[in-house]
Amino acid sequence: MLRFAKSTCFLFLSLSLTALNAQEIPDDFTRLTDSVLIQKPTTYEDLDGFLRPYRRDSVLMNYFIGKSLSAGYLDGLSYSYNQLGTLNRNISNYQKSIEYHKKGLNAATEAKNTEFRIFSLNMLGVVYRRLDAIKTALDYNQEALRLVETIENPSIGIRRSKNVALNSIGNIYQALEQYERALEHYRQSYMLEETLGNKLGMAINLQNSGECLEAQGKLDEALDFFQRSLAFDTEINSVRGKAICGNSISRIYIKQGLYMEAVELLNTNIDLALSTKDQHIIAPAYNNLGWAHLKLQNWDLAQENLTKGLNTAKENKFIRGICESYELLSDLASEQGDYEAALVFFRESDKYRRQVTNDVNIKYVNDVIFRYESEKQKEVAQRLRQENEIVNLKLKRNQNTLLVGALLLVLFSLVLYTIFRQNKLNNEKKVLALEQSRLRSQMNPHFLFNSLNSIKHFIINNEQKNAVNYLNKFSKLVRKILEASSEKDINLQEELETVALYMNIENIRFKDEIDFKIDVDPKLNPATIKIPSLVLQPFLENALWHGLSSKKGKKKIGLTVTPQGPDHIEISIRDNGIGREAAEKLNLQKTLKRKSLGISITRERLANFSRVYQNSFDLRIRDIVSSEGKVLGTEVLLKIPTA
Repeated sequence: MLRFAKSTCFLFLSLSLTALNAQEIPDDFTRLTDSVLIQKPTTYEDLDGFLRPYRRDSVLMNYFIGKSLSAGYLDGLSYSYNQLGTLNRNISNYQKSIEYHKKGLNAATEAKNTEFRIFSLNMLGVVYRRLDAIKTALDYNQEALRLVETIENPSIGIRRSKNVALNSIGNIYQALEQYERALEHYRQSYMLEETLGNKLGMAINLQNSGECLEAQGKLDEALDFFQRSLAFDTEINSVRGKAICGNSISRIYIKQGLYMEAVELLNTNIDLALSTKDQHIIAPAYNNLGWAHLKLQNWDLAQENLTKGLNTAKENKFIRGICESYELLSDLASEQGDYEAALVFFRESDKYRRQVTNDVNIKYVNDVIFRYESEKQKEVAQRLRQENEIVNLKLKRNQNTLLVGALLLVLFSLVLYTIFRQNKLNNEKKVLALEQSRLRSQMNPHFLFNSLNSIKHFIINNEQKNAVNYLNKFSKLVRKILEASSEKDINLQEELETVALYMNIENIRFKDEIDFKIDVDPKLNPATIKIPSLVLQPFLENALWHGLSSKKGKKKIGLTVTPQGPDHIEISIRDNGIGREAAEKLNLQKTLKRKSLGISITRERLANFSRVYQNSFDLRIRDIVSSEGKVLGTEVLLKIPTA
């Protein structure tokens, strides 16, 4: 049963009848529609084989939708809805395009037709990317690519959709100025399109690759790619493709100083762009023509065309086009000596540019791609394990009794040896796991991200000395952590230098509110005392973020090292924070809770070191309480053997 409401169906059919009154449907198309509804093909290639000559006729597609609704033909509905979505996208009617593609997706989902689902998802990604809605576009294209990977023997339509998804994700990387990643996706998509003999797809990927090379300043290479793309577009007579290539080639001419050649090409290309009715092509055509006239100092013509480009981009909410128009208008105002207007235009350009290439978008894209790659690797690993099991079963089935006996003898020997080695191997694995966990806790992503943000803040505020100073300290700390991570133990002096550097960096973010002191007993020589590497930083981080971050007034942390008999030292870390109980209550109230993973890892490392070196490590954490019962802070006491 269809889940389309009857009222909706009747409404659509009545609208279709109205369309029939306005324009009579040709007899050959009505016969074709009847034939398709009898056969009901389920693949894009088969259905497109019937309807391709008519797919750009909105009246005929609406007629086919009405017939498909009556016949309950969901695959035909998905195909025709998507064709109407593409028609509206190509004339920059994006909201209507989204509506049609979503209808196509719903019909494909109800029909359980994976090929049409993938096609619909890709088309939605393309539309949202045109609107510079980076996150939404990536979600749709990534979902399409994920579905493609689940199909073992994909049809030609699905293989084509994979190429579209790869190209679309490349477009997103290009929008975020990650050009090498974009080029790799275009290269993969081009090679797959070449195997299918799809010249339109090859032209699109060549065009996109040229844009990335242009952005990298490789103008000659970019021009070669644009001309190769234009050759394919000319061969298949793609008006849109030729208009896009004309825009790109003229842009290269301008950058190469060939201003008259650019103007001549653009005067022709404007008419070609206008004939497509695609505002996404028309806006940059006006901008490029305005830019060329700007270089030729034809101020009036430059102003006229740049204004047309800006208005077109604004009407269609093309963020990237708006940014480009304002940037060129700023250059024009500057050339004419109107520096006040130039500054206003520049600020507008910068405002729109940040909407596309902000940190949130970049992080979101990278996170999504990372999740996809991780899932893909897991699937590959699982498939390899299954294949390995099949091979092992075949080998076991084909083995003769003598070989089995010999293997059993070898296996028996291996079991004895494995039992002998088991405890040692388990211990080594645990040490390795702990060291890896220790490094992850040291290289806290929040700490790294916030440190880099602080450096960016200094750069933006033109505080060069602070930026260089902070960057030097940050790089020195990272180097020390990486060097120490390869060692099981280091001397106490190096450990104290590392934590001092860590506290110095964190204190900058706390606006130097923290009074941090290190006090080593004069009787001790820190350079001769060995301790587990990177063991102190988790306690200092815990004191900062759980003890002091919510405290008002003076904030203190003291680290003291004192001898405890001939064979041990005691390291005390005291803070005047809010105490463990209050910190735990605050953490429970937070949406994002910080877990003290570093301390739990350190406990395990100390326990493991105790077994390996046959010496006792002792760790105690207590609240500092006054005689009146008031919590004055927290103290960590770490007892470490020196021999």
